[in-house]
Amino acid sequence: MKSLYLILIFPVLMLGCKSLPTGDIEPAHHWVAPANLKPGDTVLYIAPAGNVLEEKGYMQRADSLLRLWGYVPKYAPHLYSQHYIFAGTDSIRSVDLQQALDDPSVKAIWCARGGYGSVRIIDDLDFSRFKKHPKWLIGFSDITVLHSLLHQKGFQSVHAIMPISLTHPRPERKAAIQSLKDFFTGRTLRYEMPSDSLNISGKAHGVVVGGNISLLVSLLGSKYQIDPAGKILFLEDVGEYTYSYDRMLYALKNAGYFDHLKGLIIGGTGVKKDDDFIGETVKQIILKHVKGKGYPVIFNFPAGHIVDNRVVIFGKKATISVNKDNAVFEQ
Repeated sequence: MKSLYLILIFPVLMLGCKSLPTGDIEPAHHWVAPANLKPGDTVLYIAPAGNVLEEKGYMQRADSLLRLWGYVPKYAPHLYSQHYIFAGTDSIRSVDLQQALDDPSVKAIWCARGGYGSVRIIDDLDFSRFKKHPKWLIGFSDITVLHSLLHQKGFQSVHAIMPISLTHPRPERKAAIQSLKDFFTGRTLRYEMPSDSLNISGKAHGVVVGGNISLLVSLLGSKYQIDPAGKILFLEDVGEYTYSYDRMLYALKNAGYFDHLKGLIIGGTGVKKDDDFIGETVKQIILKHVKGKGYPVIFNFPAGHIVDNRVVIFGKKATISVNKDNAVFEQ
């Protein structure tokens, strides 16, 4: 009788259990930090998504920065390849990325730009050599796909400006560039900002995950989907209508992304144009999903598709403190 009870009740119990997507990736519980960069280390540029236009000059500006800081820039073999909107065919970009992951002489991989296409080349990547010689991967936007993959593999990675961000030198970008230098030199990252009137006060300490909202939504239900439970979630995006944000944020809400966080950080969330399609702002939409959850929320954080796009290290613990006057992030 007891056996019959278990047979009958087990499927009912399982219906109430939330499970992550299955696949060949086991969720990590500790995220390895690659070795700190040292003067003379090699930083490799790759383009896993959109194509890189040499005439724009941003790669040369990136070279100047790295050399000024004492590092050696290196170009992936097919960095300037073009195939429609991509930096070469999927196979070419995959080969460049695999070689970058495998090369023990490379200490950091700095993605030249985002765009679209990283998701097309990740299924067959081999991390066996990377695990022996981990290295930092740096970028944002479409690079969220690679951040999510590395997070699932158990490695820290860096959400930060990319060489394409240097196309038009602007003084307002100085803090973002300094934060990248601080990361390279192993300094503590500490950002203090005036508190937005809609911030939710509180303190939190936990591992940071996240990235571009559109990309995170595109990974829902796949083996690359991250699990934000018990972590500080960072979100940013740009160029979406308010109703698009509403749809994406509902997707994250329905997937449980806002249920068990330690804290929430909202970076740039630029809309395509001023609109009143749904009668709510992006901030109001977010607050609707998180109010009363009991964790702190920071709006207007200096990261994302904005000029002041400062470093955030995914997979590493951070402390956030929010009150009515200011918000502080330290990592």
